[in-house]
Amino acid sequence: MARPKKVSSDHILDAIERVVVKHGAAKLSIDAVAQEAGISKSRVVLDYKSKTALLEALIDRDLQRETARIESALETVADMPHPELFARVKLAEQAPDDTERAIVLAITSSMSSEASLQKRMRDWVARELQAMDSGAKPELARLAYFALIGFSCHEWFGLVEWSDEQRLSFMELLRKTYASCPESQQKNPQNSPQA
Repeated sequence: MARPKKVSSDHILDAIERVVVKHGAAKLSIDAVAQEAGISKSRVVLDYKSKTALLEALIDRDLQRETARIESALETVADMPHPELFARVKLAEQAPDDTERAIVLAITSSMSSEASLQKRMRDWVARELQAMDSGAKPELARLAYFALIGFSCHEWFGLVEWSDEQRLSFMELLRKTYASCPESQQKNPQNSPQA
């Protein structure tokens, strides 16, 4: 009698990513993941009961990776004026690869109809904004952070292809703007959006 194939969570998560990269979120299903992983549908259902659960796992894995990347970058910018902001700027110096783009598109396209996905992303943004508020000049850090996200979103969604020179120039401009601009004297927490 054949022994059952031992399947790790990483094996299934890798298959989820491959399905999303190859076919997009619209084609993500338990069947597609099982086929991509070369395992039974019941094995996928054991860990992930629905398409939403597959997407939640994809988001959680991506956010864990991003957290690790940020923590690593923080070590290299510890002496900068606002390490939390400058770590994210440093990471944005690299263009996203096709897998990153596909994951961002899958998450974005699925969020509109899934409250649990929206909550995960709102929680992430709230932590990001807390990180911006943790250093000097929090208003400027938020402004630079939102500029960075806008810059990156255009590339993630395939709306603009930044050259390496354009990307590095923009990142340097963000750093210089933050470092040289004084914090506003008028602080009005009532005008700060809540994540």
